Amino acid sequence: MLKATYKKKSITELIELAQEDDYKALEEIIKSVQKTVYTTLEYLMPNKSNISDLTQTVLIKMSKNIKTLKSPQKFNIWLNKIITNVYFDEMRRLKNKCFYISIEDNECKELKDEKSNTPAEKCIAQEINKIVKESILSLPEHFKIAIILREFGGLSYQEIADITNTEIGTVKSRIARARSRLQNDLKHCI
Repeated sequence: MLKATYKKKSITELIELAQEDDYKALEEIIKSVQKTVYTTLEYLMPNKSNISDLTQTVLIKMSKNIKTLKSPQKFNIWLNKIITNVYFDEMRRLKNKCFYISIEDNECKELKDEKSNTPAEKCIAQEINKIVKESILSLPEHFKIAIILREFGGLSYQEIADITNTEIGTVKSRIARARSRLQNDLKHCI
């Protein structure tokens, strides 16, 4: 199959091909999700030094276990479960280590800054993105996971409940509380 034809296929079709040992399809899946995986981990992890390694870990686990995915339509949920598990594994590993967030960390992931034209607009957008990221990182872990899976992962409340092994009401409450805290933290930016 030509490489161009893989780009035209849906994620479901690519998954079905990858489950039949089509490595080009798997490569295309990795290309399509790696940025999302990286960004999700970037918002979850307080320590930025190992996000690339964790992204690689997630992609390897995804690649090794793609044949176990019974329903390709639930790929997004399945992938977010892998991300969450890798995150929890890393937090357990780091539990006894000290880590910090550098005040001079200029590598702030821009949420959406593609339409800013002037240097002043870009500077303001970078500063707002930095404040938003710091505010998200300051949330308690269970709030942070719920809000990131909802807002950045695009998952439903039920999907988040399944991933975090909690009740849907708990998920809704955590997201509402996270939004409230973020709104309070960011009210000076508006």
